[in-house]
Amino acid sequence: MDAIIGYVLWAVIILIVLVMIARTIRIVPQSRAYVIERIGAYDRTLSVGLHILVPFIDRLVSNVSLKEQVIDFAPQPVITKDNVTMQIDTVVYFQITDPKLFTYGVERPLNAIENLTATTLRNIIGDLELDESLTSRDIINSRMRSILDDATDPWGIKVHRVEVKNIIPPRDIQEAMEKQMRAERERREAILRAEGQKKAAILEAEGSKESTILKAAAQKEARIAQAQGEAEAIRLVFEAQAQGIKYINDADPKQAYLQLQGYDTFQKVANGQATKIIIPSDIQSLASLATSVKEMVTDDKKQG
Repeated sequence: MDAIIGYVLWAVIILIVLVMIARTIRIVPQSRAYVIERIGAYDRTLSVGLHILVPFIDRLVSNVSLKEQVIDFAPQPVITKDNVTMQIDTVVYFQITDPKLFTYGVERPLNAIENLTATTLRNIIGDLELDESLTSRDIINSRMRSILDDATDPWGIKVHRVEVKNIIPPRDIQEAMEKQMRAERERREAILRAEGQKKAAILEAEGSKESTILKAAAQKEARIAQAQGEAEAIRLVFEAQAQGIKYINDADPKQAYLQLQGYDTFQKVANGQATKIIIPSDIQSLASLATSVKEMVTDDKKQG
C-alpha cells in the first residue's frame, strides 16, 4: 500500500513539473507576438523565438497576429445629402503594429473598428449627393482610410486600405438610373448613326467631285492632244508647200510655165460651185494666147 501511495506521489510531482515547464517555456512562431503580464501589470512583449516565463508570476495575456488582416463588414444604411437611403458595405485592410496598445487600448478592437467604419461612412456620404456617391468611390475610400488610420493609431492598428465594396440604392432609384442609362445609350447610338451617315455623304460627294475633276482633266488632255495633232498636221502641210515652192524656185521656171500653172489653177477654181470668179489680168493674157494658138492650128489644118 505504501508503495502505491509512493508511486502516486511521484506521478503527481512529475505532472506538476511538466505543467510548470509547459507554463514556463513559450515558443513564439513567426508573425505572432505574445503580451506578458507580471503580477497583473504589463511586463513585456515576446517576439519570435524561445522564451522562459516565471511560473505563477508571469501570465500570457494576449496572442496577437502581426499579419495584415481583412474585415468585410455587412451593408450599412446611409443617407445621402439629397435624402436617399442606400446600403453600402465596406472592406477594411489593417495590421496590428503595437501588440501592447492593441491589448490595452480598446475593448474588442475589431468591433470598435466596425462601429468606427459605419459612423465615418455615414458622415462622408451625408455630405454627398446620390450621383456624387456613385461616382466618387476613390474619394470616399481615401477619406475613410485617413480618418480610420488616425482614429485607430492609439489602438496600435495601422489601416492600409478601405474599399467601398457595394453601393445599393433603392429599387426605384435603380429603375430610374437604368432608364436614364438606356436613354443615354440610345442617344449615343443615334449620334453615331448620324455621324456615320454624314461621313458617308461627305465621302460620296468627295468621290463624285474627284471623278468630275478627273473626267474634266481627261477631256482637257484629249483636246490638247487633238489640237496638237491638228497643229502638227497643218505644220507638215505648210512645210511641204514651202518645200515645193523652194524646189520650183530652185528650178527657175519660165514665164510661160507659170502662166500655164495659173491657167490650170483657174480651171480648178471654175469647176467649183462659186457664183463669182475674179480673173487676174495675166490669166486673161494667157487665155488670149491660147485662143491665138488654137486659131493657128485650125488654119494649118484647112491648108493641108
